[in-house]
Amino acid sequence: MIVHFVSLGCARNQVDSEVMMGRLQSAGWIISENPADAEVIVVNTCSFIEPAVDESIDTILALADYKKNGVCRKLIVVGCLPERYGADLSRELPEVDVFLGTGAFDKIQDAVSDSQPHGACLLPSPERDPHRDDGVMRLRSTPHMAYVKIAEGCSRSCTYCVIPKLRGRRHSRSPESILTELRSLAASGVREIILVAQDTTDYGRDLKPATNLASLLNNTARAVRASITDGTTPWIRFLYGHPESITESVLTAVAAHSAICPYFDIPVQHASDRILKRMGRHYNQQDLLRLFDTIRATVPGAALRTTVIVGFPGETDEDVRTLIQFVQRVRFDHLGIFRYSDAEDLPSHRLAGHVPAEVADERFHRLMGIQKDISRKNNEKYIGETLQVLVEEKPESNLFIQRTVKPGLFRAGI
Repeated sequence: MIVHFVSLGCARNQVDSEVMMGRLQSAGWIISENPADAEVIVVNTCSFIEPAVDESIDTILALADYKKNGVCRKLIVVGCLPERYGADLSRELPEVDVFLGTGAFDKIQDAVSDSQPHGACLLPSPERDPHRDDGVMRLRSTPHMAYVKIAEGCSRSCTYCVIPKLRGRRHSRSPESILTELRSLAASGVREIILVAQDTTDYGRDLKPATNLASLLNNTARAVRASITDGTTPWIRFLYGHPESITESVLTAVAAHSAICPYFDIPVQHASDRILKRMGRHYNQQDLLRLFDTIRATVPGAALRTTVIVGFPGETDEDVRTLIQFVQRVRFDHLGIFRYSDAEDLPSHRLAGHVPAEVADERFHRLMGIQKDISRKNNEKYIGETLQVLVEEKPESNLFIQRTVKPGLFRAGI
C-alpha cells in the first residue's frame, strides 16, 4: 500500500509527520512523494492562526480531488485542526475519512486501515504524549538536518495563543531519550541538529528529578561530538526561547561549545509594557533590553531573532512607536512580524479596542521596512568574509540556496 504525507505548519509538526511515516514504513507501507500514486493521503495540519487554518482547509480540499480522480481511497486529517475544532469538522469536511487529534498520532496505523468508520474523530488528551520515544523510528524528510523535539505543549497563558489547548501543558521528554536520538543522528551523518519545543528554555522543569536546558545543551554537545566518525561536528541549534525562562547558564553553555550555534530565537511579541501586560507576558521592555545586552556580552557575535505581533487589541500609535524604537535599539539580525489573528476561542478576543485589519497591515509594512534596512546593514559586515555554509537547495544548475551558522539564507551561484 502506498501513502502520501503533507505536513503543514511548524517544525514540531514535521517531527510528528516523520514519526508517523516511520511507523507506517515499519509496518510495510510505501511512502510516496506523489499524491497521484497514493491510496491513502495524510494531511498533518496547523491551526495556530487564521491563515494557517485557511491553508489547512485549502490543502485538504485540493487533495480530496484525488479521491474522485485518482487511486486514493482514504483521506486522513491529523494534528492541530481537528484538535481545535473537534467533531464539527466531520460535518464541515465530509471528504475526510478519519480525523486524529494531536494526542492520537499513535493511531495512524488504525486510521490508514479500514478499522475506523467514515468521519471518525479521535481526540484523546494531547498530554498522552503518544510517541515521545519514537525518534529512532522516524523517516526524516531531509538527510542533512533534523529537528529533535525535546518537549511538547506549553504551560503559559498568553491571551493570544491557542497552543495549550492544542498541545496540552508542557511535558518534557527525558534527557536519556533525547540523547539516544541525538547520538543516532550524529552517527548517521546529519550536519545540523535543531532542538525544538514551544518553549525550549523552560525544558525539564516538570521532570522528576528536574533538569534544564543548559544541562541538556552541555550533554548534547558532548554526546554529538563522541558519536561522529568523520571528524565533522554537526551544528546544534535550539528553537524557541522565552524571555522569562532563558537563564545565564544557557548563555554560558552556548559560549562554551563551538558546536552550538550562537543564534538566539526569542519571540518577545511586543515592546510596549502596556501591550505586553494585555498579552499575558510577564516582563517589560527594560527586562528585554537587559536580556539582549547580556546575550551579546556573554556570547560575542551572537545573532538575535525575534517575532512581534502588530494590531493586537488596544494597540495605539504610541505603542507602535515604542515597538519601533525598541527594534531600532536592539537591531535584530532577523525579525518576524505577525498581524494579530483573532478567534472566538482566544482570551484576547474579549479585549476591547480591536485594531482594523488595514491599520494592522500598515503597521506591519512600516515595521518590516525598518527591519529590512537593519538587516541589510547587519549583513554588510560579512562582505569579504569566508563563511561555512550548509547547502539547503539546488533550485537550478550552478545555483545553491545556503545558510550560515547564524543562520542567514542566501543564494550563491558558481
